[in-house]
Formats: sequence, structure tokens, C-alpha cells
Amino acid sequence: MSGGLFPRPREVVAPGAVHVPAWLSEERRRELVRACREWARGPVPIRRTVLPNGGVMSVRTVCLGWHWQPYRYTRTAGDVNGARVAALPSWLVEWGREAVADAYGDPAGAAAYTPDTALINFYDGDATMGMHQDKDEHSLAPVVSLSIGDSCVFRLGNTESRGRPYRDVELCSGDLFVFGGASRLAYHGVPKVRPGTGDPATGLAGGRLNITLRETGLGD
Repeated sequence: MSGGLFPRPREVVAPGAVHVPAWLSEERRRELVRACREWARGPVPIRRTVLPNGGVMSVRTVCLGWHWQPYRYTRTAGDVNGARVAALPSWLVEWGREAVADAYGDPAGAAAYTPDTALINFYDGDATMGMHQDKDEHSLAPVVSLSIGDSCVFRLGNTESRGRPYRDVELCSGDLFVFGGASRLAYHGVPKVRPGTGDPATGLAGGRLNITLRETGLGD
């Protein structure tokens, strides 16, 4: 769990990649858990994404603003129920700007950050995420990642391949991770979730929620 007697320091993990522990207050964690439960019900419900090769992702995903399916964004979820995804709320956009400002220490620059989609992934104790690049966006604005619930091993790699060199970072409930600049197209993944390490006071009894905010660079 985050916090404790020995608070974890903010860390620049790689150029453009910054880890800010316990960035979300307990109140904001609870607010996000409540909101994620509502978003998971629809209009496009949470689902396991089917990959082009027929594989099924172990995480369950729901989207806001734009619907992501491998490997493109659409306004409607043709691979689920054909409905238009829920809008990205303005308060979450503001949180994204705050996150970029706090990670990079540049409030003026962060004011231009305008995420228009959120991918919300739920990991149970056995779920993982393979090494991949976030490259379906037309914008190279930073990706903002928020974690709630069980901690995980987050692996940040290089921009050339899924292999080494990479760096493993422990992400705990409430942590912020921002990657942009030279790390924007770095391969990254989640090889392990640590069940039972979350904070039940958020209303999440088990598992990990990961909310990522992005600019798609797409028009309407």
C-alpha cells in the first residue's frame, strides 16, 4: 500500500517518464472507483478485448471519449454493441492537466494538455499486459496513468524492442505515472499484479484499476 512511515519519492524513471507516488488523495481514489463502476455498465459495457489473431486480453476494458479496439479509435463500439461510448468528463481532463503539471513541474505547458479519451483497464489477480507501444494516437502528447487498488509491477522499456533494456517500477494505489517526450513510444507492460495489496477503503475490494488519459489527435 502507498504511504506509510517511509513515503516514496517522486522519480524520473527515464527521460520524459515520471513516477509520482500517492498522487491521488483517498477521496479522489474513492471518486474514481465509483465513476468506473458507472462507466463499466455502459452505454458500452466493460469487456475483454479480442485481438486480431483471436487472442483475448486478460484485462477488462471500458473506454471514454473514443473507443479503442486493436488498433484504432472510433466513436462507436462496433466490436461490442455498436453504441457510442460515454463522454470523457471535464473533471477528468482537469485532473490530467494537473497530473502533467505535477509530473513535469510546468503548469503553463500543462495547460495545453487536452486528453480526449480514457482507457480504463481492470486487472484481477491473474491479469497481465504484454509489452506494447501506445502508438494508435495521432498525437505524441504525454500519456497519464493513474493506479487504484492492488499494486503491480510496471515495466518501462525502450523504444526499439520489447526486450531489454527495461526498468521495473512498483505502482501502488494512488500512484501517478506520466510518460511523454523521449519515452512516449517506449514499450511498456504489466507482468504482475500483487493481490491483496490494495486499499479496500477506496471501495475496491480486490484487483487493480488503471486509468490512462491520452490525446488521440483525431477530429470528430
